[in-house]
Formats: sequence, C-alpha cells, structure tokens
Amino acid sequence: MNAKIIYTSLTGNTEEITDIIKDELEKLNIETEVLTSDEASVDDFEDADICIIASYTYGDGNIPDEFLDFYDDLEDIDLSGKIFGVAGTGDTFYDFYCKTVDDFDKRLEETGATRGAEPVKIELAPDSEEDIQALENFVKSLVEATE
Repeated sequence: MNAKIIYTSLTGNTEEITDIIKDELEKLNIETEVLTSDEASVDDFEDADICIIASYTYGDGNIPDEFLDFYDDLEDIDLSGKIFGVAGTGDTFYDFYCKTVDDFDKRLEETGATRGAEPVKIELAPDSEEDIQALENFVKSLVEATE
C-alpha cells in the first residue's frame, strides 16, 4: 500500500499539514512519497493507491499558479481504482475560503477515483488540537477506504 501527496505551499502552512498527513500515513505503515506541485505530474498518481492533494487557496478563490497545469492535466487522466483525498489551508478573511480544496476534490472525482475522506480545510496553520484531529481522521478514512 502506498500514497502520494502532491502539494504546494506559500507560507509553510500547507507544507505543515502535508508533513502531518505523511507522518500519520507512515504510522499506519503506508509507504508515502511527497512531491511539490512544481516537480510532480498527474502521471505520478498512476502507481499510487492513495492520491492526496494539499494546497492553499490564492486571492479570490484561485488555484495557485504553480498548481494550474497539474489541475488542468487531471482532466485527461483516468484514476479509477484509486482512493483520493484533498486537504488545504485558507483564511476565512477571504470570501472563497479554501475554494481550491473544493476545486481539486471535484476534479479528482471526475477522474474516476473514489473519495476516501471528506476534504479537510484548515484555517491558516494546523495549530489546534482540532486541526490535528481532523488531519488524523482524514488519514484514517483514506486508509480504511482501501480495505
């Protein structure tokens, strides 16, 4: 069983949630590879059992520039048989809080992959017990969905 996490982070908050997700997966004996959106392609998900996207939302609900090509390329791949999950960070100050999480969740569903966990949205940094618990539950759901 293996997982791939592809992420982008501007302030370090999304990198922090990526680290938590990776650690939780490894506690459950899931081999995990982490790639930034700049170094990844959608083909990287082809040999993964669990496919995870982690991203922040930019400006007025925009997908970060460094993730746009990846997002577009997801239209052309079939990920049937894969389990997916999406997590991200945002700021409720903005009207479109964590919209990128919703956009990737929808796009991954369109690839034929199966949602293994409800999307997780973290306000700024994952610095509360509630945030950590949400990410732990996210990982647990993803792994259970493969069984």
